[in-house]
Amino acid sequence: MRFISSLMAFSLTVMVTTTFAQERGLADFPKLNRTTDWPWWRGPNRDGTATGPAPTRLSDTDHLTWKSPVPGRGHSSPIVVGQQVFLTTADEATQRHSVLAFDRTTGQLLWQTPVNQGAFPAKNHAKNTEATPTVACDGERLFATFYHHDMVEAIALDLRGQIVWRQKVAEFHPRKYEYGYAPSPVLYQGTVIVASEHDGDSYITALDRQTGRKVWQQKRLPLISFSTPSIGMVAGQDQLLLSGQEFVSSFNPQSGKPHWVVQGTTFATCGTMVWDGNKVFASGGSPKAETIAIRADGSGAVLWRNNQKCYEQSMIVHAGHLFALTDHGVLFCWDGETGEERWKERLAGPVSASPVLAGNNIYWANEAGTLWVFQANPQKFQLVDKNQLGDSAFASPAICGGQIFLRVAQGDGAERREWLYCFGP
Repeated sequence: MRFISSLMAFSLTVMVTTTFAQERGLADFPKLNRTTDWPWWRGPNRDGTATGPAPTRLSDTDHLTWKSPVPGRGHSSPIVVGQQVFLTTADEATQRHSVLAFDRTTGQLLWQTPVNQGAFPAKNHAKNTEATPTVACDGERLFATFYHHDMVEAIALDLRGQIVWRQKVAEFHPRKYEYGYAPSPVLYQGTVIVASEHDGDSYITALDRQTGRKVWQQKRLPLISFSTPSIGMVAGQDQLLLSGQEFVSSFNPQSGKPHWVVQGTTFATCGTMVWDGNKVFASGGSPKAETIAIRADGSGAVLWRNNQKCYEQSMIVHAGHLFALTDHGVLFCWDGETGEERWKERLAGPVSASPVLAGNNIYWANEAGTLWVFQANPQKFQLVDKNQLGDSAFASPAICGGQIFLRVAQGDGAERREWLYCFGP
């Protein structure tokens, strides 16, 4: 069902629904459906929130629709558009990057398009892979980013897996911290925005979605960081939000020009920022730990900060409260305005995957493949289900149309195999 059909199904008026779409950035992508698609990193709203509930008890026998093997290795999260599920992967033995498409109904591998051969970096972080950035889709094309041949490259494909264009975004060759590359591409209006930050010439770059030509490029400090930018309607305007390099920063996504910058978080961050009204939240990282809340109106006002960290994982906001599962596996709920701790619960770490809110439940996995489902309740911790899927989980789930898509791995060393799960009603 396409975008217009989905609008007719809503009980809201056309005007209200259109306003919602504009605020969430979908007005520029009429072939996407915010209910049934999960088109890019952190979903259609860019903040980890899904539309509608999903199953909570998940296993090889509970709510399993299909389970398909994933060739190669990667930490990129699945995206879902129409009847296809997309992933990136890397064959480290042959040094080949590929983009994959699976059938949403059956899990059958529909196509696998190799997009690069050779020149992988000599080193990478043990928790990173050569296929960590998540694909983005505008309903007509896929946009993927890879690090090879000492550069970050963006590649556009059609939904049949044919390469439409490819463009060198920037040179990229970390020397002090050879930890690989992680940021996912971000779509905004007619552009695809890519971050490339390392101990060399660093940038945020916007490319034209149709042609791949550079639209704007914003210089960054020569410091390595790994966060994916996000775009939200914050304090009355679209803001491109990015943490890392010892600052929390906001840019104009149309031009790349800075809106404001506030000193905060730490040297390197990996998580994507979240927001609520006129507040933004960021966490990191390395070498110190800090979570920070900032008034995003350009005043530079820091509302609160603490010494907890979500380094690789993002956080999630619901009903004015910020939920964070820290690296040490402690789940916190803080008041978004004051930073007051409402409750905390010890689960288990370490954590790399980011959460998704579906219905009134938050889904959050740790690196050992334990997926907790708990209520987004600021009053107390309420566990709904605890699931074990595979032996490791670094990718974040995609939840749309009542279905859950999750990439996990089983086994270790030469016996390691990756799987893509689909769970449904």
